[in-house]
Amino acid sequence: MAAADCITLPYAATGAFSGLLTDYLAQKPALAPFYHRFPELASFTAQIEEKRASYSPEARQRLVADLRAQYAELGGEVPPAVAANLELLARDTTFTITTGHQLNLFTGPLYFVYKIITAIKLSQELKAAHPDYDFVPVYWLATEDHDFAEINHFQLFGKTHSWAGPGEGGLGGPVGRLPLAGLQEELLSQLPPEVPAAFRDAYTNSQTLSEATRRLATGLFGEYGLVCLDADRPTLKQALKPLLEKEIKEQFSNQAVQATNARLTAAGYKPQVYSRPLNLFFLTDEGKRERLEPDAAPGADCTQVTVRGTARCHSQAELLALATAEPERFSPNVVLRPVYQEILLPNLAYIGGGAEVAYWFQLKDVFAALGVPYPIMLPRNSAMYLSRANAGKLAKLGLSTFDIFKPLAELKKQVGAQLGQEEISLAAQQQALAAAFEQVQALAQRLDPTLVKSVAAEAQKAAGSLAGLEKRLSKAAEAKHETAYAQLTSLKDKLFPEGGLQERTDNVLSIMINNPGFIRQLLACFEPLALEFAVVHEV
Repeated sequence: MAAADCITLPYAATGAFSGLLTDYLAQKPALAPFYHRFPELASFTAQIEEKRASYSPEARQRLVADLRAQYAELGGEVPPAVAANLELLARDTTFTITTGHQLNLFTGPLYFVYKIITAIKLSQELKAAHPDYDFVPVYWLATEDHDFAEINHFQLFGKTHSWAGPGEGGLGGPVGRLPLAGLQEELLSQLPPEVPAAFRDAYTNSQTLSEATRRLATGLFGEYGLVCLDADRPTLKQALKPLLEKEIKEQFSNQAVQATNARLTAAGYKPQVYSRPLNLFFLTDEGKRERLEPDAAPGADCTQVTVRGTARCHSQAELLALATAEPERFSPNVVLRPVYQEILLPNLAYIGGGAEVAYWFQLKDVFAALGVPYPIMLPRNSAMYLSRANAGKLAKLGLSTFDIFKPLAELKKQVGAQLGQEEISLAAQQQALAAAFEQVQALAQRLDPTLVKSVAAEAQKAAGSLAGLEKRLSKAAEAKHETAYAQLTSLKDKLFPEGGLQERTDNVLSIMINNPGFIRQLLACFEPLALEFAVVHEV
């Protein structure tokens, strides 16, 4: 138990997580080949030594210089805790704990916040365990992602707020570069007045979506030293050159992933992401992010880039020259982005959701091929928030916090039993009826075998009638407690919107508006290395 207002249960007990994730947490031997070190405190000593030996002073200087430039470009005062962590990052005894996320408007689903809180809390715990080192929580902004439809909306109090984007022709490129045209009229002006000014100001004071997301994350977590990193930067992309050369020449990442996928499948797990022959995008002059597609013809020396509907052919030599002169024109996809992250950062652990853990398990051999240390994979803290009102409803129904994870039909039976509802079952009568018709069928067989089918038909009809009566009687019994069942169904829908976990749908504002101390409460409740699901009660 993390705190008085927070209780925990095993992930497997929620019924909401994949077999791969629960098997990982249970340390099933079948998954051991797909990760490096298990996320436990004892693993970090070796991880620190390995990363310290491989991370160069030049890489650290490049990172810190560009981070300082990014914060200077935002303008205004850098929160003291962030400024202190930027100074610490210049030392070779400082390491990062990283999480990453898309640039969802207003943070998107709750798990955005849960990821970052996990990184902050783990950094604090590692400092306590390793006082000679420092640990900085980092939020890696997925600024190069181009799937605008995934990030252009969020839900608040049952209403979806969305933004159409900056206008025709403005989409299809890295979302971090998007100007915020139309956002004020379409979204900000439609928000309820209770939304804190910090959320509005992050967007009204920014030119791009990357800027706005950095301002908002800093506003929410700056006091805890969170460092935000946008890696879509020419200076940082210089670190990609060795990776780009190897990928363009050898298409090594796809070979590594395909071999790993075969082993994962043989172990009984389905690969999470699709690897392409060339796991790179190209950033065009028109601002689009286009796939690099190698020509499959034997002996062909052509990689196609589609620009404005027209495919252009580049030879391998041309691509290599571009990679050397302008590495910022290239963008890693889901397979190579994690490696880019680990090249840039003195990172020890990556914090992600279940799907992220699954696709990182496809990448261990990609890291090995580049000689880059594979980080500790830590599932983010996952939680349900239980308001006082909903906790009261749960208690009124005679249910515990753990009960709410059961299927609705099972909960109805449990509530019905507590309310004294008689359980309706005509199974015994069905058995007696079947036995009676067996006797009649035996008699028909002796006297007139042509009547056997008629007897069977009557038996089926009678069984159906009895089943129908059972349903009607059950419905009548339920009607006596209809109000309680309606309350139960409503509560289940609130805590599991659209049948899934609350954290995958609800926005943090749905809690913070009524509970301004929510983030501090999460910091007190979450225990990253406990590897358990939390239920956070409103205080």
